Amino acid sequence: MKLFIKYMVSNRCKIVVKEILKEMNLHFVLVDLGEVEIMENLTPEQYELLKKELLESGLELIDDKKSILIEKIKTIIIQMVHHSDEDLKINFSEYLSEKLHHNYNYIANLFSEVQGVTIEHFIINHKVEKIKELMIYGELTITEIAYKMNYSSVAHLSTQFKKVTGLSPSHFKQLKHKRRNPLEEI
Repeated sequence: MKLFIKYMVSNRCKIVVKEILKEMNLHFVLVDLGEVEIMENLTPEQYELLKKELLESGLELIDDKKSILIEKIKTIIIQMVHHSDEDLKINFSEYLSEKLHHNYNYIANLFSEVQGVTIEHFIINHKVEKIKELMIYGELTITEIAYKMNYSSVAHLSTQFKKVTGLSPSHFKQLKHKRRNPLEEI
């Protein structure tokens, strides 16, 4: 049985879900970002208990098709931006269409309607969070970060970063208390 879980955006979330499933004596085949596959079919009582346990951990079971598609879109973007070691040299619209087997216009319109933000802005916000993370670690230069995050230039990265944060990358680096946003709040 496949289940879809909202706000499941990190490896810690996967650990929490695995623990909940173990406590409920449910056997999982797959626990991935936003998605779980278990061997059993849940009774209505088990479903409600799982729903309650997930909510207590800040996660949420989703059961309508549009919400599931929205979460899949978010998960794919988060996976690509935050959890992939590959440089972001892909066309997100083609990639999303291919992965989700839907026309991109349909995906984009649904996402904007439900989320109140375009997929493009969602991607940009996540890229900016990843840039913050990379700058805080200090292992890459801003030029290397621009290349890794698929910006045409440092100027393009800086313009987008400033538009989102209100700060230039160099000003952000100078801050003592660098502010990052939790992924589920972006």
